[in-house]
Amino acid sequence: MTAVSAGAGELDRPLTVVPPGERGATRIADRVVAKIASQAAREAVGPLPPDADRPSASVAVRHDVAHVRVHVELDYPCDVGARCHQVRRRVVERVGDLVGMQVPEVVVQVERLHLAAGPGTVQGRTR
Repeated sequence: MTAVSAGAGELDRPLTVVPPGERGATRIADRVVAKIASQAAREAVGPLPPDADRPSASVAVRHDVAHVRVHVELDYPCDVGARCHQVRRRVVERVGDLVGMQVPEVVVQVERLHLAAGPGTVQGRTR
């Protein structure tokens, strides 16, 4: 049986260590961060009315800082301000945890309010 040997002189050379700043960088595309923000908004909003669109997001990333704009539709009546706060908090948390970016700004734009079905309502209108 023969032993497997490394290339000539390969074991004699000391290993070179490249400093962390010179190793390169990982770049995460804006659309990936936008998908994470959209999913985080979906988690924060909770169940949607049947005819509501899913939350969407747009993101601008500069130097590991993400500025996020989220578009949501909510059921009504609800505490709109509290729901928007939940969306902001969840987006900041998830983007920070998953991609390590700071999120100093999350703009939540409520595109539409869906009136909850109840007595006296017909197709979203009260009598």
